[in-house]
Amino acid sequence: MRLHLIILILCLFTETGFAQRTVTGEVRDLISGTALGGAEVRTRDAVSRVITDEKGRFHILLAMGVDSIQVSAVGYSALTAGVNSSGKLILRLTPIEKEMDAVVVSGTLRPMHKLESPVAVEVYNSNFFKKNPAPSLFESMQQVNGVRPQLNCSVCNTGDIHINGLEGPYTMVTIDGMPIVSSLGSVYGLFGIPTQLIDRVEIVKGPASGLYGPEAIGGLINVITKEPAKAPRVSVNAITSSWLEHNLDLGFKINAGKKSTLLMGVDYFNFNHKADHNKDGFTDVALQHRISLFQKWTFHRRHQRQASIAARYFYEDRWGGEMNWTPKFRGTDLSYGESIYTNRWELMGRYQLPVSEKLFMSFSATSHRQNSWYGTIPYMGDQRILFGQLIWDKAIGVSHNLIAGAALRHNYYDDNSTATVDTLTGKNKAEKAWVPGLFVQDEWAVNDRHTLLFGARVDHHPVHGEVFTPRFAWKWKTGKGQVLRLNAGTGFRVVSLFTEDHAALTGARVVEIRGKLQPEKSYNVNLNYSTSFKFGKHSIQTDASSWYSHFRNQIIADYDMDPNKIVYQNLDGYSRSTGLSVNVDYNFAHRFRVMTGFTWQDVRKTTYDAQHEKINTRQMLTERWSGVWQIGYSFLSQGITIDYTGNIYGPMRLPLLSLWDPRPAYSPVWSIQNLQVTKRFSPSFECFVGIKNLLNWTPARGIPFLIARTNDPFDKQVTYDANGQVARTPDNPYGLSFDPSYIYAPNQGRRGSVGLRWSRK
Repeated sequence: MRLHLIILILCLFTETGFAQRTVTGEVRDLISGTALGGAEVRTRDAVSRVITDEKGRFHILLAMGVDSIQVSAVGYSALTAGVNSSGKLILRLTPIEKEMDAVVVSGTLRPMHKLESPVAVEVYNSNFFKKNPAPSLFESMQQVNGVRPQLNCSVCNTGDIHINGLEGPYTMVTIDGMPIVSSLGSVYGLFGIPTQLIDRVEIVKGPASGLYGPEAIGGLINVITKEPAKAPRVSVNAITSSWLEHNLDLGFKINAGKKSTLLMGVDYFNFNHKADHNKDGFTDVALQHRISLFQKWTFHRRHQRQASIAARYFYEDRWGGEMNWTPKFRGTDLSYGESIYTNRWELMGRYQLPVSEKLFMSFSATSHRQNSWYGTIPYMGDQRILFGQLIWDKAIGVSHNLIAGAALRHNYYDDNSTATVDTLTGKNKAEKAWVPGLFVQDEWAVNDRHTLLFGARVDHHPVHGEVFTPRFAWKWKTGKGQVLRLNAGTGFRVVSLFTEDHAALTGARVVEIRGKLQPEKSYNVNLNYSTSFKFGKHSIQTDASSWYSHFRNQIIADYDMDPNKIVYQNLDGYSRSTGLSVNVDYNFAHRFRVMTGFTWQDVRKTTYDAQHEKINTRQMLTERWSGVWQIGYSFLSQGITIDYTGNIYGPMRLPLLSLWDPRPAYSPVWSIQNLQVTKRFSPSFECFVGIKNLLNWTPARGIPFLIARTNDPFDKQVTYDANGQVARTPDNPYGLSFDPSYIYAPNQGRRGSVGLRWSRK
């Protein structure tokens, strides 16, 4: 009997010992062979799950009978691999530039696969932007369908980002979910973000006010930095061009003991070569000298709780103007120049509280100081923002996920303009406001095919009182890989004119504010459909969206009322933006790829005449249609990739100065196209050469002049009539004054570029 018992116990231990096995392997990039740290390796039922280390290695414990594992990583197609063979597995993931099923956070504040998100989120990883590298994220956004970097000045080349035809201030820009790019920083905030530390960019087109606050009326751009496991120890990205533009981007990772990791980034850009190809006596492109420093500390805590803190410092010296301008002419009328010194710092952090519930505390602080002169007009701006937010992430049962939180924001803004003058005393009065807010969101999985999202936010503004911004979303899985989404919401925005509209500062026109400006309100509906399918070596992903946005109290800069003025007032009527966009991504055998997108939009304002008849006017500097494309072919065995990228835009209505202004009232159809060849010598080193603007197109082509009256930038020889209007004279036959606002595209011609990328894990 005792012998039988011993044999039984030995059999049980033997059975237990053989019930599990350990599988080891590495996860690598299919194209470059680079090890992929931070990839997830799991069984189908997720009972066993591990994350690869910085060298892509993993060890996973599998039960007997499990014959496959699933591997996924942001920026790569998921892979299911068999594990029947013995020895170490080498698993290779295929990189994709535009994620169909990436892990996203911007739509709901919760990490989830894109196909599961009830809010449509577009994801672009770092590989997407490498097809046409640019010295700033601002310029790189021209590759995204429906998103356009808009230049607002022919002289200093500042601008903002348009989404679906809406001006830059309608879009909130965040880094790691923190709203650090303020209204004053929206012009310069996307410059100087070190690209080596960018993991991906998530874009929400449509209202996001329910989660991110009332200013996210038109959409959200969330720049997400790399996690330590995905970042190389050292990375270098260097680019130079035939126009003598030089950009150096460095990244470092330091393991500071066993409990923390430090990521560092340095971005340096220098362009100090004056060029005047259109012979108007002014620089074609503003000269720029900037540096950005970035640090991100990530702390390793028990139970994988999150803790990180990051900081960025940005400095830029930018100027454009007459070719003989030097800093000694700054602020004088001896030579015209627009000179801008920018000092900006940002601090942000995220901490998961050490409690059983998922409670996250986030904060950010920014300071933006701008010292600038536009000819003889100074602009000294100072904006500071403090932001704190507490979020509770709670699963209720199996079908509800609740997000609730409280936010507090402090806005401080001061400048030397009339925007911060007390109308009663005439003394300077900085704008200061504490804006607390509460929000709640319930994501309800009705069944396997339908998901509903209900959200609401209430903010209290000291001047405008309570601001209520509801939000609704519905997701319907119509079939395998097919998703239909309906999103609706409202938005609210308090306008700071001088922080957002560069044209108000050029000195070319008189700024007139009519009446007390009221906050803008919007109502937005967005319908999105996405699908994907494969046949053989072919795969196709499509994404289509339509939208309608309705604005009340909108403040639009009116250039038409008086050619010598920019008139700001609440619109007596309404404005709207409607449109349709389509993206198609075709891939053949991971060698040949075509990504293309098309957007049609109608952005206009409606006012009423004396008889209360409607007058519809197309909004200034907004194209009716646009398209983008990326076409690439990879010779895998030779390590060579050829990329042809470009965009095309339809006509825009442009600001003219008089009835006799000889410049066209509408821009022509225009296109910027680029070609690049990349040679990969090893998984960690590659070089690339390219030609930007193949067609050598500039907005100065085919028109008598781009900037009005460059021969008299201070209007010393301009004559005015009895009504205060510019008079036509033999010296001024068109009745114009100096004005650099006639701009809609980069004024930089064809140029060659060469660069390299090197990294070490």
